Formats: sequence, structure tokens, C-alpha cells
Amino acid sequence: MKSDFLIAITQLSAEKNLPKEVVLGAVEAALVSAYRKDSFAPNQNIQVKISPTTGTVKVWAEKTVVEKVTETSTDISLTEARRTKPDVQLGEAIMVEDTPHNAGRIAAQTAKQVILQRLHEAEHSAIFEEYAGKEGDIVTGVVQRTEPKQVLIDLGRVEAVMPSSEQSPNERYRVGQRLKVCLLEVARGTRGPRIVVSRSHPDLIRRLFESEVPEVFSGVVEIKSIAREAGYRSKVAVAAKQEKVDPVGCCVGLRGIRIQNIVSELGGEKIDVVAWSSDPATFITNALSPAQVLTTKLDEKEGVATVVVPDRQLSLAIGREGQNVRLAAKLAGWKIDIKSASDAEIEAAKAQAEAAAAAAVAEPVAEVAVAEAPAAEPVLEPATVTLEVTPVVEEVKETVEVTEEEEPVPVEIPVAIGAPVAAGKSRLRFAEDILGHRPAKVEAKGKKKKKGKEVAEDGIRLKKRRREIITGDVEEFLDE
Repeated sequence: MKSDFLIAITQLSAEKNLPKEVVLGAVEAALVSAYRKDSFAPNQNIQVKISPTTGTVKVWAEKTVVEKVTETSTDISLTEARRTKPDVQLGEAIMVEDTPHNAGRIAAQTAKQVILQRLHEAEHSAIFEEYAGKEGDIVTGVVQRTEPKQVLIDLGRVEAVMPSSEQSPNERYRVGQRLKVCLLEVARGTRGPRIVVSRSHPDLIRRLFESEVPEVFSGVVEIKSIAREAGYRSKVAVAAKQEKVDPVGCCVGLRGIRIQNIVSELGGEKIDVVAWSSDPATFITNALSPAQVLTTKLDEKEGVATVVVPDRQLSLAIGREGQNVRLAAKLAGWKIDIKSASDAEIEAAKAQAEAAAAAAVAEPVAEVAVAEAPAAEPVLEPATVTLEVTPVVEEVKETVEVTEEEEPVPVEIPVAIGAPVAAGKSRLRFAEDILGHRPAKVEAKGKKKKKGKEVAEDGIRLKKRRREIITGDVEEFLDE
């Protein structure tokens, strides 16, 4: 019986993955509840001890030393008490062995429930203590069930939850799939510890680099910062703590084998490894790779970096939907404004022209202010000029008289009739105005125009003469 009891305790501890002492403690607490209901007072202090080697169960109860015993469950006589403790006095409380011979059915059922409850509590405590110190680490699990808002992953001893906000947008999870996830949160709950895992957190990339790159795990190469858009692209800034160590080369590996393993684990997500620098301008230039940067200007007050890139590199520097510059800004911690080289030249030329114009305007204004300050000139009011226009047509009629016998007298005619003519200026004269209009020739009505056949060439005339000769020969023939 005792050996069977110990075998049952050993099997239970193996199934629940709990230490044997924890299981024995749970059984002892269950027996305390069972014996208290049958053989002892409800508020009496009792203890149960189980031997881990023999499996013997002993119950120790607290009793008060009295001269005359009235209640055997709570009182003990001085003579019996001194057998356990020789120097005991009246009125003292002493722990004595009082193991019942058997327990009833109700007590056994209570013991069973208490044992199961204590084992669950012990198991939950052990799980919480195991995973509480692993926050931020990578754990491997199997997809157990997929739901619209979360994915349940079996980690072995506990079931973890991956909410939709922590899932990678490009990944599709199926039941039975093995995944490496980042442990985000471990909290106590009514039904056991609640564990939240993630596939989109930047710490997942950090832990993957530590597992794949020995230099990162040992601390020779340090990961300074990570900027990630899960499922699409990530940028990692690394720096070496030892001289003559290439941090980027260590992370990439020979022929890219190390970085390729990480990319495969993340489902094809692109990863850019850049060299970290204490100089912000150099670091921003590295962060915008693979795009080339011409110049970088920093505004420390506003926290803005203005970057000039070649025209053909502008789209590459910005990236698809601004992804490259957005990740570079997260990585460096600066706001980045990207401009092409042509736009930068145009803005510089405009700034120079505006500065030159402002300087040119400012200098004469200052001189006039100094020279004309003592005396102010009177303001001139606009003068009003009235012009009288007299018609020239009548004057021309009165002054111009042309006869057939006398030669025409040249008359000066103004350019525009009705417009005033300034004195002493020459006027433009036309021949029609001086000589007058000649009447058009009228052709005689009696004369008729020759027909086109009469004015024709000599060949046509020869044809008509030939007709006249033929006609004359016929008339002579008829007369004969």
C-alpha cells in the first residue's frame, strides 16, 4: 500500500511536470481538509506529514494542556503532554500526534478535490515562473487553432495567444505549423497564466540575429536599433565593439547564408543591415541605402535632416510608398526631407537671386533716406490739358482751288482728317489729293469686241479662208 502510494505520487509529478515535493505538499493539504471534517474541530490547527521514503502519513494536532480533559480533540492532560515535552506547563499549546485510523467517504471526496485544485495551482505557478523570465525571448510552438481575431499556439505546457495586431500581414497560419514567436507578456489569470506572443515585434529580429550570428550573441557586434514594417521590410543598424571587425559582413555571412536563414524564417521579409555611426549625417546616409546620397544638412532645433540625392536615385531613396525613407527616419530618429539634385539647384538659385535682389533694393533706399531726410520736396499735382479739335475738311475746301488753266498749288493735308496739326511740322501729301481724281474711260458702245475665233491664231484663219475658197469653187461649178 505504501509503495503504491509513492508510485502514484511519482507518476502524478511526472504527468504534471512538477517536483515530487510539490505533489506531496498538495496531498498533505488535501488530507488536512479531509481529517478536519471528521476527527478534529473546524478551527483547530492540524498538520499532516507524509514520509517521502516510506509513504507513512502522520497527523499532528494542536492541543491545550489542562488538569482535567473535557474535550479530547482539543485538550490534553499534563501527564500526557509531558511525555512529548517534559517541561510543558498548564495552559500551554502543544503539537501532538493524533492520526485517525480512517476517514469517511465525504472526507475522501474532499481530499480528491483539494488535491486536484492544489495541483492546478502548483502547475500554474510553475508555468508562470518558467515563462516570466523569458519575456522578449524566442519560443517555438505549434499552431493549435486559428480564430478571426487570434491564433492559439501550443508551447507544450501552456497555450499562448497571438492577437491579430501581433500577426505578420503577409503570413497565413495553418493548424500544425511550427513557428518561432517572440514572448511579449506573461500575466496571471483566473484560468492560469496568460501568455501573449508576437510575430511582428522588432525583438523577434533581434533574437533571430542572436541565434544565427555568433558575434551578436557573444557581444562582439551590437545591434543599435531596429526599424521594422512586419512582412515587408526591416532595417537593422549594427556596430562593432572590437577593431578590425566588419559588423555588416558578420551579420550577412558568407554568401549571405546567415541573413538568408533569417529572411526564410520571416517568410521572405527584406532586411537591410547598415553600419551605425555616431555622426548623425553619416548614419542617415547609411540608413538610406541602397540609395546614394550627395549631401546631408541637419537642423538640430527642428530635428529635420535635408538630404540631396541624384535625380535617378530619387525614387529609390523614397522607396515604394515612402517605405525606405520612413524606415530610415525610424532607424535614425530624425525627420528626413529628400530632394533631387535639380530641385536643390533650383532652390539654391532662387535663394541667391532673392538675396541679391534684397541687397540691391536695400542699398539705394538707405542712401535716399540719408540725403533727402532734411528737406522734403513738394508734391506735384497732375496738370490738366485741354485740346480743341477743329475740322480740317472745311479749311481744305476754302483754301484749295484748282483751275484747268493754272497749275495746281500744292496744299498740305493733315494725316488724319479731324486731328489737330502741330505748327511747323511737315505734312504728308498724296498725289491723288494734289491732282484730283481722273474720270474713268468709257468705251464706245458702237464698237463690239472681236470674237475669240477672229483673234485666234493664223491656223484658224487659214481654215476659214479654205472654207471661202471651197465655197467659191462650188458656186463656179454650179454656174457652169
